[in-house]
Amino acid sequence: MAKDIILIGAPIETGTHLAGCRMGPDALRCAKLGETLEALGNLVCDWGNLRVVPEKGPVHPNKAIHDLDEIVAWTKALQKKTAEAARGGSFPIIMGGDHSLAMGSVSGLAQVAKEQNRPFYVLWLDAHPDYHMLETTRSGNLHGTPVAYYTGRAGFEGYFPPVTAPVSPKNICMMGLRSVDDAEHDFLQEDGVLAYDMRAIDEQGVSKPLQDFLENVRDTNGLLHVSFDVDFLEPDIAPAVGTTVPGGATFREAHLIMEILADSGLVSSLDLVELNPFLDERGKTASLMVDFVASLFGKRVLDRPTRPAHGPFMS
Repeated sequence: MAKDIILIGAPIETGTHLAGCRMGPDALRCAKLGETLEALGNLVCDWGNLRVVPEKGPVHPNKAIHDLDEIVAWTKALQKKTAEAARGGSFPIIMGGDHSLAMGSVSGLAQVAKEQNRPFYVLWLDAHPDYHMLETTRSGNLHGTPVAYYTGRAGFEGYFPPVTAPVSPKNICMMGLRSVDDAEHDFLQEDGVLAYDMRAIDEQGVSKPLQDFLENVRDTNGLLHVSFDVDFLEPDIAPAVGTTVPGGATFREAHLIMEILADSGLVSSLDLVELNPFLDERGKTASLMVDFVASLFGKRVLDRPTRPAHGPFMS
């Protein structure tokens, strides 16, 4: 089914420690994200890249934290823009930028779900759970805190805007985890987040856990947001990320997830985050991400052009 898609650029890199993510939205445009979605029959409108002007706020006692004022400004801007797009009935795709953008995108979209009296779910495809609170982050990189923020955990009050529609941790499914700090591990267990690390995926595959999660979304008439971090993938196939962790999802596993999501028809919004073109190889990762998005919107492997083959299956 064709969708009305709005592209929103969020060139944020201050949530991480390495420059380059601010070029992510434009790299996705260069890889023809908009044109690819239009070729699949969708209507695409690009709202361009957001800009923010940080305001001076209180200083957090955790001295490791950096660029707090800027991340707060991005959170406010993205809450407003994603909610505006969703209220108009569109499918927002937020192009990052580092994963701190989810503080704004997820909380804004969850507010719209609350207004519609529908439960809100998040599929978090990431090597990291990003479940630190402001006081527990040792790196001070705020791309490690969005899930704690949008689930309404304590400690963000007075620094970030209030979370008016906290996402229930039990409505979150994390897949691909393989780098989890001790504090995050404790929070995940306390809150009952559905979390599948790469060992679980190796043992069970991606289909059964994902289908079980989607069944809950469907049964409750929920809205589903997908937050796709480049480091969810195996670094060999997606090198353009500053937080590489070996042992990630394969090309086929990622495509299968996207195809299952497309079949479900349940996804209503999407983050594409942590793409750092400075670390890429001739646009390899940006093109791969566009390919995965195409699968999410219904393109199938058999739709893709293949090289001539030898043998009985050659046409």
